[in-house]
Amino acid sequence: MSQAATQPVVAPSAPALGWDVQRIRKDFPILATQVQGKPLVYLDNAATSQKPQSVIDRLHRYYELENANIHRGVHILSEKATEEYEHARSKIQHFLNAREAREIVFVRGATEAINLVAMTYGWKNFKAGDEILISNLEHHSNIVPWQMLCERTGAVLKVIPINDAGELLLDEFEKLLSEKTKILAVNHVSNGLGTINPIKWMIDKAHAKGVPVLIDGAQSVPHLKVDVQALDCDFFVFSGHKLFGPTGIGVLYAKAALLEKMPPYQGGGDMISAVTFEKTTYNVIPYKFEAGTPNIAGTIGLGAAVDYLNSICFGGAAAYEHTLLEYGTALLQEIPGLRLVGTAKEKASVLSFVMEDIHPHDIGTVLDLE
Repeated sequence: MSQAATQPVVAPSAPALGWDVQRIRKDFPILATQVQGKPLVYLDNAATSQKPQSVIDRLHRYYELENANIHRGVHILSEKATEEYEHARSKIQHFLNAREAREIVFVRGATEAINLVAMTYGWKNFKAGDEILISNLEHHSNIVPWQMLCERTGAVLKVIPINDAGELLLDEFEKLLSEKTKILAVNHVSNGLGTINPIKWMIDKAHAKGVPVLIDGAQSVPHLKVDVQALDCDFFVFSGHKLFGPTGIGVLYAKAALLEKMPPYQGGGDMISAVTFEKTTYNVIPYKFEAGTPNIAGTIGLGAAVDYLNSICFGGAAAYEHTLLEYGTALLQEIPGLRLVGTAKEKASVLSFVMEDIHPHDIGTVLDLE
């Protein structure tokens, strides 16, 4: 019998951890709503996060007072919108500790960022017989783009296996790295199991063999401090909506030297320097990858989300999340017929489970009524 089953499980005390949960809850207006006549309990942050009032207010202010297109007008609204858009880029640069603001490309989300890398860097550099290395823990957005690239180029997709705890088999990872490997694309934190991968160690191993690395940071940036220079990753992607920002906005970080060599992903306005019917000259980075009118409001809203995240105690939040994870794990282990999926030693606050003879949709439907 487990320790959790023999001793009473004590709920974590947020004040004892220096973390004022009630104050934080008040920042999110949706948490004041009721569902089925009961206070909302939201446990789907791995899919998308709720938005603090400061982000909602910033979006409202943009549409009410600042709405205009960017990079192409000389009137006051356009200049203001352009300034705020580029200021958001600077915020993301500092949030990730990127070397330069031009290493930050705004996209629709992590999915588009990975597709951009696959269809520009990959399309230009991969050939038949080359290998792309991912892991068994990847989100579909870090699987399908590489499969599509393999279909186009004849490259081969290789997958790092995991153990029963949901941890990467690192010995197998080292065996899979070879002179044929042209990129390693792996998540920082698993969205399904919460496993925190040893990405710095993996990056160093890959670089020792001359292999560039893409890190899917969609699940890590809301919970872990990320320093892309310290990691020395070549690409890092995330979605804004998972860290309190709007939907439809995300970030591709890439080393400037790589971006300079990559062809544009899409053609259109703003990604060009000059256009004639005979020849087009592309814009400098990052604008070469931001064709058309971007999600201006979403970008500014993402900047506000980063401001909010920086305003709260990151360390206190992480400590409280970890304590909640331990608390929730202990309670779930007491339920007969329930099996936790993903019990890695290094784990973020994601809990996945299955129950004997009960379909997950039925469990979700019943819990939604509680």
